[in-house]
Amino acid sequence: MKAVAIRAGGGPEVVRIEDLPPPRAAAGEVVIEVRAAALNHLDIWVRSGRRGAGQAGPHILGSDAAGVVAEVGPGAESVRVGQEVILNPALSCGRCEWCLRGEHSECAAFTLVGLGRPGTFAERVAVPAASVFAKPAHLSFEEAAALPLAYLTAWRMLMTRAELRPGETVLIHGIGGGVALAGLQIARLAGASCIVTSSSDEKLRRARDLGAEAAVNYRTTADVAEAVRGLTGGRGVDVVMDTVGAATWPADFAAVRRGGRIVLCGVTTGAAAETPLQPLYWNQITILGSTMGSHEDFRLMLRAVAAAGMKPVIDSRLPLDRALEAMARMESGRQFGKIVLRVGA
Repeated sequence: MKAVAIRAGGGPEVVRIEDLPPPRAAAGEVVIEVRAAALNHLDIWVRSGRRGAGQAGPHILGSDAAGVVAEVGPGAESVRVGQEVILNPALSCGRCEWCLRGEHSECAAFTLVGLGRPGTFAERVAVPAASVFAKPAHLSFEEAAALPLAYLTAWRMLMTRAELRPGETVLIHGIGGGVALAGLQIARLAGASCIVTSSSDEKLRRARDLGAEAAVNYRTTADVAEAVRGLTGGRGVDVVMDTVGAATWPADFAAVRRGGRIVLCGVTTGAAAETPLQPLYWNQITILGSTMGSHEDFRLMLRAVAAAGMKPVIDSRLPLDRALEAMARMESGRQFGKIVLRVGA
């Protein structure tokens, strides 16, 4: 089968389109004939060798996928051949105290398809049957493939961790990325209002078209937090959704209201930041870390998407053999929404 793989960590030059043996379904697994797969920043981190790329032999990249079940292994009775499915790429042991509580992303063995096992940038992928869900009927394979990692992450950040309520206001940094846009759509679905930031006026305009009430260009605005407070009548936002990390951390504390929540899932601008302790305790701010989500988070996210007829924002669609071009677009930061690879029929 055709697959996008690496044999060592490094720059774009280590990525190859290879002809690799197709996987078989082990006990409790299914093989998906992949129709579409979407990119995430995780793919670049794995490619660069930060995690997961030190193993011998080829490692297939990619975490998100939608397709058709091609093979069912022993003990995977809940899934049938020919079923149109979407993959939850989060993997856990299923046996520890956190998994038994339903908090799969807190499992000590937590990993992802494309990180701890071969990924989805291939014509076929083998995954646990428990990680496979029915594809929402109103979505194409390409649209469905854009959902898993970004929309699950955003759902857990806002709905599970921050416990977002109707009428609240959310600040979302770096609109245009997959998780940030998913957060905007989910927050609007929940009845919250959103303020978004970007260095691109075009991205801010498009975010307004998707329902953002206000937009701040952080390159042309002297003080983003002051601008946000001005937009909220000096009150500050109820929730800050931060996928950026070090660059936005100080502004988070200045922009959130007293008793508000900051929820963080990413560190694309750096993993080390100084935390202002005085506003943390004096303003009684809650800091929440968030990683992916549980199977229940995924199920609820899919139900909400189906009930609302929501469609993910897709930046571009490219064939599998142009994966390197797709990665270059994502690394440049030019995209608005998810970049999707077309695979198979």
